[in-house]
Amino acid sequence: MKKDEIKIGQCYKAKVSDRIVTVRIDSTNSHGGWNATNTATGKRIRVKSAQRLRRAVTERRALRGAPAGQSPVGAEPADDPQVAVEDRAEARTEAEANAAAEADAKPTKKTRAKKAAAEPKPKRVSAIDAAAQVLAETGKPMRAKELIEAMAARGLWTSPNGKTPEATLYAAMLREITTKGAQARFRKAERGLFAFNAAAMAKA
Repeated sequence: MKKDEIKIGQCYKAKVSDRIVTVRIDSTNSHGGWNATNTATGKRIRVKSAQRLRRAVTERRALRGAPAGQSPVGAEPADDPQVAVEDRAEARTEAEANAAAEADAKPTKKTRAKKAAAEPKPKRVSAIDAAAQVLAETGKPMRAKELIEAMAARGLWTSPNGKTPEATLYAAMLREITTKGAQARFRKAERGLFAFNAAAMAKA
């Protein structure tokens, strides 16, 4: 609405805190705008600009939303059946508008799609376990370098860019023999040759 259309004592539909309510203009405010009363709650509010006022309403309609014992100046009982019907329709429309405003104000929770459970990755065979498997299957002594090549050919184990994987495997097999003794999976066949210790596996 325009500023010159606003009248003191008149009731208007106004937007207050994102809701459409009925207010009565009581006086002008020294800081600009008008002092008004929310006819539904009786609360004093300030209407800062004419743009917040939507349209004028009759005092009879404003009376319907006023608190008990309080009525707008000059209001009359809403004894006109047609006015009562219009009041109910207007109140229903206003309630629906307020409910829609509240729904829009609430942040929508985004449902996160549940990630599909990832299939467990197969456990990677270690170099020394792969070497034991190759020696058990071949049944003959082999050097560490030959074991590395056989393990890669069978897809059991490949070196992760190691420069001397055979030296690492040699040391691991020798350490197991030293630590576990007769219970080790490996045994020294000759210098630099390792064989599968079938006797230890039979006892296990």
